[in-house]
Amino acid sequence: MLVFLINAIKIIFLLGFLILIHESGHFLVAKFFKVRVNEFSIGFGKKILSKQKGETTYSLRLIPLGGYVSMLGEDERSSDEGSFSIQPIPKRIAIVAAGGLVNIVFGLFAYFVLLAIAGNFASKTVDSVMENYGADTAGIVAGDEIVSINGKHIFISKDVNKILAKTGSKEVVITVKRDGKTQEFKVTPTEVKTKTLGIYLENDEGKSTTISYIVDGSNSEDILKVGDKILTINGKDVENNYEELVNQINNSGDTVNIKLLRDGKEQEVVITPDEITNYYLGIVFKKADKSFFNRIYYAWFETGDFALSLADNVKAIFTGGVKANQMMGPIGISKTVASTSGIYEFIYIMALISLSLGITNLLPIPALDGGKILILLIEAIRRKPMKQELEIGIQLVGFGLLILLSIYISYMDILRII
Repeated sequence: MLVFLINAIKIIFLLGFLILIHESGHFLVAKFFKVRVNEFSIGFGKKILSKQKGETTYSLRLIPLGGYVSMLGEDERSSDEGSFSIQPIPKRIAIVAAGGLVNIVFGLFAYFVLLAIAGNFASKTVDSVMENYGADTAGIVAGDEIVSINGKHIFISKDVNKILAKTGSKEVVITVKRDGKTQEFKVTPTEVKTKTLGIYLENDEGKSTTISYIVDGSNSEDILKVGDKILTINGKDVENNYEELVNQINNSGDTVNIKLLRDGKEQEVVITPDEITNYYLGIVFKKADKSFFNRIYYAWFETGDFALSLADNVKAIFTGGVKANQMMGPIGISKTVASTSGIYEFIYIMALISLSLGITNLLPIPALDGGKILILLIEAIRRKPMKQELEIGIQLVGFGLLILLSIYISYMDILRII
């Protein structure tokens, strides 16, 4: 019972806080532009608490799955002073966008602070070079500092991997700093092939072999299922041993024989692993000193790299790289929050969810803030507002589609849990 109460408090606090800062974004920008706010509400449904202050009613409602800022002239156009609908379009866009932007800024800031406090960063200085790899053959040695590759400056060690992912096996020119002087080396990256089942396991510090996600298009897609627990590979016990599981896959032949536990029953399947080709310089980087400057430096660039990866994920939504059954709804979010242990992990999950909420809310989908911004942009192009009945109709259709999508995502969340 105590565990349930603690988990409930964690979930309610996290969602409540993120909703609060989201709606505060709308509220503060609306107030800045002197737009009348009739109600500031956290939650939906029946009022639990309510307080009138000035022209605004501040409410706490029963269902803590959202909130809203009700402005004069927002739902029904009004020419009264302080009306949202008479504001210039740039001001209206700023008010609508503020909520999602606050969530994004908070998420990135929290991520940055966590990294700066507890990050364990790799520097750009070579600690060792792997024998017979490209860097070793070219003459790069321990103590060299990587400055640039093909003229592109290296800020953090991850930049090396990103460049190699694009260049593949092509020769690259690496500029290093050695004894205070710069030198150039022509390096041919070493090709390394690995095998994979195309699965992700539950995050349990490498102790779980229960499948939490299966990559679309992988050879496992039609054979394995989320929730399966891998027991043995080729007769070798790998249960709750991630390292041994990976080792057995990489050392297997053309196929792997897997014994798994599904719905309480043991089954055996045979899968041909997918093969992945990566390219490496064969460099092991030194750990960066944890000085104040280094913490800020590496946290800044790591956060920037993280923000770019989020942009790629948003792009994948529109290009088909992310499907509806891969998304997570309130049930999945609650399970993730409940499974956190310690303040660091809790804040990390809060940052990720805040970023997700902010980005999702700004997508150009009717009934979301991004859909409202799209309508405002259309109004700016047409130089006249859309008919109010049409705008309301579009918002209602969008809201209905979102409800259906939410039901489907919640259904998938339940399947992943059970």
